[in-house]
Amino acid sequence: MRGRQADRASLQDVPNEPADEQHSELHSELHSEQHSEQLDPLRAFAGERTKRTVRDSWSTALESLAPMVGERHRATFVVLLWAFRTGRQLEALLSDVLLDEGLDTSEFTLLSALRIEGPPHRLAAGELADRLVQTTGGTTKTIRRLEDRGSIRRVADPDDKRRVLIELTSAGAELARSSLELVLDAFDLDIGELDVDERAELGVRVARLSEELSERVRRR
Repeated sequence: MRGRQADRASLQDVPNEPADEQHSELHSELHSEQHSEQLDPLRAFAGERTKRTVRDSWSTALESLAPMVGERHRATFVVLLWAFRTGRQLEALLSDVLLDEGLDTSEFTLLSALRIEGPPHRLAAGELADRLVQTTGGTTKTIRRLEDRGSIRRVADPDDKRRVLIELTSAGAELARSSLELVLDAFDLDIGELDVDERAELGVRVARLSEELSERVRRR
């Protein structure tokens, strides 16, 4: 798809701004033996498996920023930078792919959360907000849009009649299935250079990061 190609190009082509004299001096220092040990986490995270077009530009950016980040925070800085970039890339990818289904990323995530939950595919609004990492108000708007579309409905909790649950309709279950299949087909192509073992290892590490962040987000 032309849109996906354009998004991918814009995400990978990171411009290198002209360096002033101060940055030139810093860049020279970064290549000295004195700083090589301090830069190891940054260079290692740039990775030999990263595509050259991204690796070259981002390795340069990491090295330029290294002296401005305290040694104690350098490994954290690398995780933050790459996690943030990856999140933006995934958002762009999903947004483009889901156009074919007429969904946005929040609607897709909500439908997927209900489907993954298993029969009878029900969750409370608060639980959905947690899955979407969305405010209560934002989740309410997402629920309303999918309700209007006939993809979900509100039902009484059989264990507590005062509590309302959100449930997938038959049409919603089919939309959740088809949209997930579409996303997986596209994503599978986009991470084609990662083999099965690499994907499994990456999945475990990303899940660990998500769990750590989830605990802190819930406390705020």
